[in-house]
Amino acid sequence: MADEQVAGAQSDAPDILVRVKAVDKVFKRGSEEVHVLGGLDLEIPRGEFLALMGPSGSGKSTLLNLIGGLDRPTEGQVEVGGQRIDKLSNRKLASWRARHVGLVFQFYNLMPVLTAQKNVELPLLLTPLSRSERKTHAVNALDIVGLANRNKHYPRQLSGGEQQRVGIARAIATDPTLLLCDEPTGDLDRKAGDEILDLLQALNREQGKTIIMVTHDIHAAARATRTLYLNKGQLTSEPIE
Repeated sequence: MADEQVAGAQSDAPDILVRVKAVDKVFKRGSEEVHVLGGLDLEIPRGEFLALMGPSGSGKSTLLNLIGGLDRPTEGQVEVGGQRIDKLSNRKLASWRARHVGLVFQFYNLMPVLTAQKNVELPLLLTPLSRSERKTHAVNALDIVGLANRNKHYPRQLSGGEQQRVGIARAIATDPTLLLCDEPTGDLDRKAGDEILDLLQALNREQGKTIIMVTHDIHAAARATRTLYLNKGQLTSEPIE
């Protein structure tokens, strides 16, 4: 009976996708050292929608970049899906990002000379997919974000909200393990921002995507399943006064 209880407790334990352990991040500005993160610990279960809030310069985007393998910690460990990404070589880390990370930016970062479909196909160029397979993935991703009929439009022909939808389609086209969003509604009006948040919630709830979103907007953070606040290099579950 005791063994059954232990087994039951283990099965109920959350599946931790991201583990950040005792992470320090120090930037150098000339002879000066700027300590952004200090001994930070974080666990993110698979399928969570986590919002990160905090004042400007608190290290939110730095933490996002560490989890996404865009930067490396000065000290400590970053583990995603059981793999220590901070120990990977630059080549292996780039390959890991292409398979596991989808990025959504505040200012969309779309190529103005490419159509929506071709913008979505860009990260797929780093995969072994054929040209026809890349097209199929891009069309499917645009359909998910509600832009199947705008695939031949250029960014200049799309509204800000539509451009961000293309950005999200690009991020999910590779079916990534993590969707990392840095102020995804920061350049949008409330209506367009709400539509983007609706989409992120749907990706989380209906497709089980693990989402980490940096935001200054309390309204946006309320859509997440959990909100953490970053200040002076540390995380807390309580709002910062």
